Amino acid sequence: MEGELNSEKYFKGRGSQIKPENRFLTNHYVFEHIEGIDEPMVQSPLTKLFYENPKTIVNKIKSPDLRMLYSLNAYQGCEHGCSYCYARNTHEFYGFDAGLDFESKIMIKRNAVQLLEQLFSKPSWKPAPISLSGNTDCYQPLERKFELTRNLLKTFLRYRHPVGLITKNSLILRDLDILKDLAGENLVHVYISVTTLDESLRRKMEPRTASGLKRIKTIEELSKAGIPVGVMNAPIIPGLNHHEIPTILKAAADHGALAAGMTIVRLNGSVAPIFEDWLLKNFPDRFDKVWNKIKSMHGGQVNDSKFGRRMTGEGREAEMIQQLFKTCKKKFFEGRGFPDYDLTKFRRNGNLNLFQ
Repeated sequence: MEGELNSEKYFKGRGSQIKPENRFLTNHYVFEHIEGIDEPMVQSPLTKLFYENPKTIVNKIKSPDLRMLYSLNAYQGCEHGCSYCYARNTHEFYGFDAGLDFESKIMIKRNAVQLLEQLFSKPSWKPAPISLSGNTDCYQPLERKFELTRNLLKTFLRYRHPVGLITKNSLILRDLDILKDLAGENLVHVYISVTTLDESLRRKMEPRTASGLKRIKTIEELSKAGIPVGVMNAPIIPGLNHHEIPTILKAAADHGALAAGMTIVRLNGSVAPIFEDWLLKNFPDRFDKVWNKIKSMHGGQVNDSKFGRRMTGEGREAEMIQQLFKTCKKKFFEGRGFPDYDLTKFRRNGNLNLFQ
């Protein structure tokens, strides 16, 4: 559906309804004298693909809030279109906006596998877990066609190198054959992100993702196949999905999850106006309550960049959420955990070398 900014029309299937300004550009869309324009200035766009050939593909993670050491993203932008996604801000570095552009202008890093092989072949490289989807989902819909993630997993297996994955998409089950082999060598951990089991909320907030129940089923299928899988209950948004923590953690544990994690919502950069607009259009009756609760967890702001606090929040609201999560995790996951990665299996150049 097409419409103008701030009109009553709504772009179904899109998490963002706007095109916010790119902080790096000097020229921007403006909506002055809208009555003199014959066509809508903002429309729900079709997906466009851009092919990239970066020089590197693996990034070192410097944030002390994240356990992963390295991340790899074969795609930039994400068709899933989650309204709260922190990765939206990275699209601005490419000259796009963090709103509709982020979920409709997708960059394909077609030389990802070659770059990974080059890295593994360097004598200086020491094996350490590399996480797929540190920024955008490695199993977003376009993966069905391009199979970059599948081919990357084949590369991890060939080199016997540890890898972690996090996704909202049941497409991961397509790669059970490779994941089983990686698990057999203690080389893989998987997290399935479950934000809500309320399908009405999911369709609005994460419009192009798998349903919550399908994600729980995906956890079950991975667990049955012997693949270490956990649930990431994130982001937790007070007034929208915080009350689902017990239900989500119990469902995940009942279906074989070995671990559980969480983060509190934070709305940095352009994500703030995108989510604000989305919240106002979808939950006008709850807008003030939800918005103020988010602010209460981040010192009166919706954004938060301080290490150690930005992922968990602070204040009474955050403390209640954290306590609820800890209680449920202890109840449903006590005695469970991921097996350690085996870093000794690494084969440089993809071949077994007894003299390494």
